[in-house]
Amino acid sequence: MYLIGLTGGIASGKSTVSTLLKELGAYIVDADKLSREVTCPGKPAWQDIVARFGRDIIGADGEIDRRRLGQLVFADSQARVDLERITHPRIKDEAKAAIADAKQRGYKVIVLDVPLLIEAGWHNMVDAVWVVYVDENTQVARLMARDNINYDDAMARIKSQLSLKEKLKYATVVLNNNNTIESTKEQVYEAWRGITLKEDSVI
Repeated sequence: MYLIGLTGGIASGKSTVSTLLKELGAYIVDADKLSREVTCPGKPAWQDIVARFGRDIIGADGEIDRRRLGQLVFADSQARVDLERITHPRIKDEAKAAIADAKQRGYKVIVLDVPLLIEAGWHNMVDAVWVVYVDENTQVARLMARDNINYDDAMARIKSQLSLKEKLKYATVVLNNNNTIESTKEQVYEAWRGITLKEDSVI
């Protein structure tokens, strides 16, 4: 079993790479999806978040208003630390369980898709770190368009994470997503072939 840690900055195109890897046969463990699951209404993380941030972050359906919560944590570093303290251990437990399940089901390549892979120290869990990279101007423009936010809000979100340049220091594989989807695909396919060529091929 070969475990890839996939990361990148917000709006860098990590989801595109994750989709390509899934199409190639990898099993994807999506930390964002696990985050939504562990914070479902009534679950311990949901209760802890409400206790910390108040009921104003709860929507009419009982779900956490992620947009509102995001505004709070991106504007307040202590709030972000508190949220991560509540959610990260629970997400990590679920991720480990998902990896074990995928391994038992026979998957040879598993991708741990985590925006904060390095910040959370999870890069120590994996066999290789794949970083999806874009330059900051491209990142800002894509984030503003994707989330319909202004420049200042986009920069606040970007600055809340470890910079992409810093993440590159941890990278086993760098995927440059500044250009066309075809260019990104070829880089992903080349990196995938690199896995198959390793001694004791995993695929």
